[in-house]
Amino acid sequence: MARRKKGEAVSGWVVVDKPVGPTSSDVVNRIRRAFNAQKAGHAGTLDPLASGILPVALGEATKTVPFMIDAAKGYRFTIRFGEATTTHDAEGEVTETSPRRPSDAEIEAGFAAFRGEIQQVPPAFSAIKIDGERAYARARAGEEVVMEARPVTIHEIALLGRPDTDHAELEILCSKGTYVRSLARDLALALGTVGHVSALRRTRHGPFREEAAIPLDKLCALGHIAPAPGSGAHLLPLETALDDIPALAVSGDDAARLRKGQGVLLRGRDAPILSGSVLATHRGDPVALTEYRQGELCPVRVFNLGS
Repeated sequence: MARRKKGEAVSGWVVVDKPVGPTSSDVVNRIRRAFNAQKAGHAGTLDPLASGILPVALGEATKTVPFMIDAAKGYRFTIRFGEATTTHDAEGEVTETSPRRPSDAEIEAGFAAFRGEIQQVPPAFSAIKIDGERAYARARAGEEVVMEARPVTIHEIALLGRPDTDHAELEILCSKGTYVRSLARDLALALGTVGHVSALRRTRHGPFREEAAIPLDKLCALGHIAPAPGSGAHLLPLETALDDIPALAVSGDDAARLRKGQGVLLRGRDAPILSGSVLATHRGDPVALTEYRQGELCPVRVFNLGS
């Protein structure tokens, strides 16, 4: 494979397997520099103590980030029963202990109260803003932070194993805004004990899966190398994040209109079956994210990828 030219425009998604330690912003900055991208961003923070999938958008793919924010996320994590901490993870100070250890059957029976839509109180040590300031900043300053409950959805929850009586390994699929630390806290309390998250790994984010993730250090090395045509080895097309949005091929003239921010009237069989968001493409390349309104494709996000 050839080396990527300095200053060459790059657009697409890279699926990072984030190690424990760096912040999500640290990862984005490293990937941006490695791929020499003008813009980079992610669609969901992964805490420093967590590992796993962190999809990073480069170049024009950053325009698709808002469509990833609402995507479901999967996590595999370990609860440490018997110890509550200030942060609900292993980083915090122990605030309470309990001798009670729930059985496998009790844990699985306890899942019933957490499946579906629930009201969840986020941790005080979180990035949620309160009156313009991050909650964790207030908590670290010693302020008593009151967090309001909000609705989240747990689509799936399962017990994977018990390394010992103190620990339980779980897996969930959940909606945006779900805090695994809060889930661990609340599940432990519901089981008559206390607990915190001792290990956390994101396994899924929307269309991106753990199997496709590449370790951060390896990706940073690959970033300087242009992938072979069609290989898609480490730089995925920007439309990968839009797999649930219908696509419609348009003519060259219509593609040019959309790129100029102008609407395109649809004629024939396409118009009656379309509604909502539509990805307009030309010769297989994404042109624009559009909204179908009264027989017209109206551009919402235009991708500057060349003609």
